[in-house]
Amino acid sequence: MSIERVKKYFSEYGMDNRIQEFDVSSATVELAAAALNCEPCRIAKTLSFLVDGSPILIVMAGDAKIDNPKYKAQFAAKAKMLAPEEAETLIGHAVGGVCPFGINEGVKVYLDSSLKRFETVFPACGSSNSAIELSIAELEKYSGNASWVDVCKSWQ
Repeated sequence: MSIERVKKYFSEYGMDNRIQEFDVSSATVELAAAALNCEPCRIAKTLSFLVDGSPILIVMAGDAKIDNPKYKAQFAAKAKMLAPEEAETLIGHAVGGVCPFGINEGVKVYLDSSLKRFETVFPACGSSNSAIELSIAELEKYSGNASWVDVCKSWQ
């Protein structure tokens, strides 16, 4: 189960006790915001894509959407999300719980600038009923962030 993988990952930093698990689903931005009683924009959703045959993750604010021209300019490829079965195999987490923690080796993680307007955000923790509250600096540190990007729209 991938939440166990994320718990193990955060236990290395003494932070596994900060993971929240819910009795309800948090698999979508709306469900996660309801479970956490926060604004949907503060949910740090993680989308998975293929670039040159390699999987990548982009973590963005809950109200942001991929801007295709910006994405193409950044990655020199058309935005193509992984199918649900591909995400679990290539990333290590199933859709609804995809996060940048405890992922398969070689998966690059990008943080979108839409997150920078918040002090803290809530990414998932490997399952469809979990989250952790992290500051932006913590998100950057623990996600193994490759770099910041600006590939989203609809949040400004």
